[in-house]
Order: sequence, then structure tokens, then C-alpha cells
Amino acid sequence: MKRGTDIEAAAAVLRAGGLVAFPTETVYGLGGDAASDAAVANIFAAKGRPRTHPLIVHLAPDAVLDDFAIDISPIARTLAAAAWPGPLTIILRRGPRVSLAATGGADTVGLRVPAHSVAQQLLRAFGGAIAAPSANRFGRVSPTTADHVAADLGDDVDYILDGGACVVGVESTIVDLSRDRPTLLRPGGMAREAIEAIVGPLAAADAAAPAAPGTLASHYAPRAELIAVDPADVPAAVAAARGIVAVLAPRSAFAAWPDLRAIARPLPDDLAGIARELYAALRDLDAAGVDVVIAALPPTVGLGEAVGDRLRRAAGPKGRT
Repeated sequence: MKRGTDIEAAAAVLRAGGLVAFPTETVYGLGGDAASDAAVANIFAAKGRPRTHPLIVHLAPDAVLDDFAIDISPIARTLAAAAWPGPLTIILRRGPRVSLAATGGADTVGLRVPAHSVAQQLLRAFGGAIAAPSANRFGRVSPTTADHVAADLGDDVDYILDGGACVVGVESTIVDLSRDRPTLLRPGGMAREAIEAIVGPLAAADAAAPAAPGTLASHYAPRAELIAVDPADVPAAVAAARGIVAVLAPRSAFAAWPDLRAIARPLPDDLAGIARELYAALRDLDAAGVDVVIAALPPTVGLGEAVGDRLRRAAGPKGRT
């Protein structure tokens, strides 16, 4: 494994069929050539990810959408023009320049244009699309720094492109536009309210919705047991927990719990700050040897919807990722 800031070196690794971990505004991605079955297979192997679980394909800002998708509706073009570059993935019908392996065998593909300057430089230098899930073992806490990637993947990644800490901190929002009605498949770094201001109300995912990353019952999970509760229920959850217990909540919330017998891990009080620091905080608590994390759920508005989604999935039944 090599690590550095050399864009051309990272692009050369991709052209040779290797894997590059690179920063986006959301989390670090584990990237390979989206047109190469072999490179995509290496991504799945490095993560330990089921081959049927699709990858997101990242495009440069000047990429032509029609090169990577077909049957693109006017509403999809409108949303892409308004939201990209940014933390939004759009599901469309797959075009021929995307490996079928990258979509888990599906005829749809998730596409996005990242807003991070390093990711954009890499995409331009490489000259193609990059398939990239989060750069961590499948089902575990996503990485928001190069150190996180190195700790998780080690020599299973050929080059780590270090671009500092990610500023959004949770994965992209995923919206399905491959069917008649815009459908929210995963809340994320672009709030529902901002998307609905462009395309109107988003439908809820149904049984016929395309498969999408990060939507399994258990995902984003630390080694510690995580219990997600409403803030009012934190004291009772702490009292019922066993072992070394920590509480993850906004800094101001701890004033209401002066007698908690738990490790306090405060987060910022604003939703953007909570999202940005969430995964690093979970990793810190794992490193501290905590047995149980009691996480206070945020309000389900703005980025709070994405944070709540991640906490509920992190609390899901392990072994079913």
C-alpha cells in the first residue's frame, strides 16, 4: 500500500486495474475502473462485499451523462443539473460504459459527481468513471480520513489518496429515477427537503425498487453494540446496559443527564456537525474498548434523517449484513 497526494500516481494505479482510496465530500471511496470487470471484482474482494450489492459510479463534472446511462428522463436531467457536484446519487438505467459487475448484475446504475476537489482531479486525470463504495470492510463504519482507510484495508488497497477529513461525513443520498416516480432509497448528505424543492415529493422505497448501497438492515456498524434511542430514553438505556457504556449525543444534551454512569462522547449541537463527526466518534469509542454505545437519535429533519438512518442500521442485528 502506498499513501500520498499524487493525483497522477493514483490515476496510473486505476489505469493499471488497481484500487485507489480517495476522498469525497461524504466519505472516502474505494475506487476502481468502472468499465473493468476485473477491477470491480477486486473492489468486492477487498471489502468482502456480496457481488450482488451494487456500487456507486463516480463521474467527473464534465462527464456526459448519456455515456453512462440510458432512457434519462427530463426530471433526472433537472435534478442532476441542480445537485451535481454534490452528495447525491441518482439511479438510472445502466449504459454500456459501466461494467455489469459494478451494478451487481442489475440493469440500473447509481451515478454521482462528487464535490471534493481531489476526487474531481482524480476523475479527470483518470479519464473515466470510477466505481467506488466506501473504503472499509463491508457493513462496518465508513471512513472519513485516510487513517481510517489504512486501518481498515491496509495492503488490500494499492494507493490511498489523502485529501484530509471529509466535510459531510455521511454517504450520499440515493434517489431512484429509473422508474416513473422519484423515490428515496437512502437518506444522506443532500437533505430530502432540498431534493423535493427540485423534483417534488419523494416516494418511499417499495419492493420493486432497485437495490442500492447501504440499505441493508445492519450496516455502518461499530464493533461495540449500538443502541439508538430517543434522547429522553438515554438514562434508562444506560441503566440497562452492561459493561463499559458510552453515550453519543449532542454536547448540549448532557446537561439533562448529570448523573449518567457512562463515558460521554459529545457531538456538535448542529446537524451538519453531528453528521461530519459521527463515524469518527464511533471509531473513537471502538478504540477505547467500549462495549455498548447509547446513541441519541436526532430530529428527522435535514441531515438528521440521514444520521438517524445510519444509527438505526448500526444498531441492526449483526451477522445479517
